[in-house]
Amino acid sequence: MFFSRSRNALWKKGESSGHVLRVHEIRVDCDADALLVRVEAVGPGVCHEGYRSCFFRAVEPDGEAKVIAEPTFSPEEVYGPEKRR
Repeated sequence: MFFSRSRNALWKKGESSGHVLRVHEIRVDCDADALLVRVEAVGPGVCHEGYRSCFFRAVEPDGEAKVIAEPTFSPEEVYGPEKRR
């Protein structure tokens, strides 16, 4: 489950797309105030922008975010044009 600030509600990944995250491991840090969740993306991608992962940008030394991956699916075909940000 995830929390959406824009919807102000909990939601389940894959409800509309079928693209889900399979949890393999959950770790907690030494202060027990942060989680590391290791997952496997099931489907062509899990990002609402059409990428395999939501982490498709890298921050360059000059501070600029650069796209470092190619889209793996069409968000419009999966979610419809109204869901794309």
